[in-house]
Amino acid sequence: MKRQRNAVVNPKLEKLIEYVYVLVGSAIVAIAFNQFLLPNQIASGGVSGISIILASVLGWEPAYVQWSFNIPLFVAGVILLGRQFGAKTLVGTIFLPFIVFLTKDWAPWTLDPLLGSLFGGICVGLGLGIVFRGKASTGGTDLAAQIINKYTGFSLGACVALIDGLIVLAAATVFDIERGLYALIGLYVTSKTIDMVQVGIGRSKMTLVITSRQEEVREAILNKIDRGMTKLSAYGGYTDEERPVLMCVVDQTEFTKLKQVVKNIDPAAFIIVTDASEVLGEGFKRA
Repeated sequence: MKRQRNAVVNPKLEKLIEYVYVLVGSAIVAIAFNQFLLPNQIASGGVSGISIILASVLGWEPAYVQWSFNIPLFVAGVILLGRQFGAKTLVGTIFLPFIVFLTKDWAPWTLDPLLGSLFGGICVGLGLGIVFRGKASTGGTDLAAQIINKYTGFSLGACVALIDGLIVLAAATVFDIERGLYALIGLYVTSKTIDMVQVGIGRSKMTLVITSRQEEVREAILNKIDRGMTKLSAYGGYTDEERPVLMCVVDQTEFTKLKQVVKNIDPAAFIIVTDASEVLGEGFKRA
């Protein structure tokens, strides 16, 4: 079986790395804001979306708007939800607007709203995903959604969608419908990019093998593919006879070999394959 040694990480070093994640991720979000979202008026939710609308209508500095929302929301979150956010979230809450302020005079990389929504969504999702890997957040409307969730009973997902939806609707009203649609594109791309950063690009395959020659198949997978497996107890729905199921997770590059090995032993074997977006443990990646 493939084995992977998990290195013992110094807790202080691990904590330092998490802070680096928060700082780097926040910086990416801030730069994406100034280079893609603000110049193209893409208010795709969050406090950043509110700051874009207020900058356009009232001429207020976006960094100041973000600070004025983020810090009170963080304090409210600590008071109403408890001390679950920690210093890293406070760092992200303060550092992101700071980078927005420092990079406000940079020339935008594109003035095409479609490119702005696409690449802005990608970069914001990348930055937020890195911040989440640091076990923190950048505060903002996520905290507001958690507060609403606690006191109204609405699901957290519904609260986030409600707040972001209202911000996008406000953008469509202040600017035009087209900008609101671009904001929706940015919001969607951001969510997908966060998922990619959190889960990873690589995909594994989970296979369920039903065979009358399960002992031979088990030995072949162990010896020829060097993968372990789990034997699940099952019974045939028609015959009511015991038919153990072999569950095995392999990399994409190993799946074809596994299929060939099984079919060479039992051409009648029944193989079910599904994608496994994230696999943690021996032979794969460390949690």
